[in-house]
Amino acid sequence: MSKNYDFVVTSGGIGPTHDDITYQSIAKAFNLPLQLHETTVAKMKKYSRPHKSQPTFDWNVPSPALTAKLRMAQLPTDSNIPDEEQVLYVKEDLWVPISVVNGNIHILPGVPRLFEALIEGMKPRILPRLKDPEGRGMYRVLFSTPLAESAVAEYLTSLAAKIEPKGIKVGSYPRWGKNRNIVTLVGNDREYMDSLEAEVAQGVQGVRVQKEGEDDTDDETDIKKDKDA
Repeated sequence: MSKNYDFVVTSGGIGPTHDDITYQSIAKAFNLPLQLHETTVAKMKKYSRPHKSQPTFDWNVPSPALTAKLRMAQLPTDSNIPDEEQVLYVKEDLWVPISVVNGNIHILPGVPRLFEALIEGMKPRILPRLKDPEGRGMYRVLFSTPLAESAVAEYLTSLAAKIEPKGIKVGSYPRWGKNRNIVTLVGNDREYMDSLEAEVAQGVQGVRVQKEGEDDTDDETDIKKDKDA
């Protein structure tokens, strides 16, 4: 992926336990050593707090807990690249670094709130690189249908043949245990895609929705219709 894409993100596997091996694995893949990153350690000391189960924890006293914490600051390091290009701090009040390997692999934590915070913090670095920095290029239209995928397959095949040459992809997604499935159109020609609303809604015997599941219902008629499909 690092060869084929200019921006790669990993999520998770950078904690203090034995199964957190993302740093080690990526370092091995690129033949890089792991080195204790002192700036990360300093930030960790400043912004992290010992768990309530570790009331006697001391950063200056060797212990299994300290060894485990310091695993999170052992980063893949390329001596030929400036440190500020390999380790990014994008949130002032977070000690968690974004380790960058091979110039384009960004190693992020798996904890959702941390991942989201760091991605948000990276926006000033990412947006200038995009052809469409406001994110208006890709447009997604969702349709909710009570029909089984097999019932809409023929129509979607003909629809795809018609609109995929215009750069619009047609998708179909079953929703197990739900009364309705989802059909999507994804592309960047908003005007044309909006013009297809009535046609597609009729073709899948459904309606356009803003988000998946917004028209879910427990109505027995719908449930029977799904079973019959």
